[in-house]
Parts: sequence; C-alpha cells; structure tokens
Amino acid sequence: MAWINVIGVDEADGQLKQRYDEAVSRAGRIWNITSIMSQNPAVLKASMEFYLVLMYGPSPLSRSQREMLATVVSATNHCVY
Repeated sequence: MAWINVIGVDEADGQLKQRYDEAVSRAGRIWNITSIMSQNPAVLKASMEFYLVLMYGPSPLSRSQREMLATVVSATNHCVY
C-alpha cells in the first residue's frame, strides 16, 4: 500500500499554514483530503478553490442537490464522505 508523508498542522508554515488555517475555519478540522496535499500547498489551494466554486458557486443545481451528488459518488467509490 502506498504511503504519502503529510505535513501536520504543528509543522505547517507559510502558504501551507494559511491553507490549514482556512480549512479549520471552514470545516473545524483538517480532513485527510486536505492533509494529503500538504506537500504541495499550491495544489491544495487550487483544489479548495475548485471545491468551493463547485459547491457554493452559481449553478442550476441547489446546494442540497450538489451535496446529494457528492454523497452518491463517494458511496459508489466506497469513500467515507
């Protein structure tokens, strides 16, 4: 099984610390999907911006519909959502 070394909250500085602080402010904690990108804060930033546009940006789908779609995809992929 592959192993990815993640940078913990207590070790984060600079751009990564800023991303972690934003994640805690938004979600109350650092989820694995966030920490897995800790080696590349620019990718983490782009990923979070993409997520926020998908889930909160203008769309013909309601917020509830977007959450339902995300839940179904996660369940289909056997992911904990």
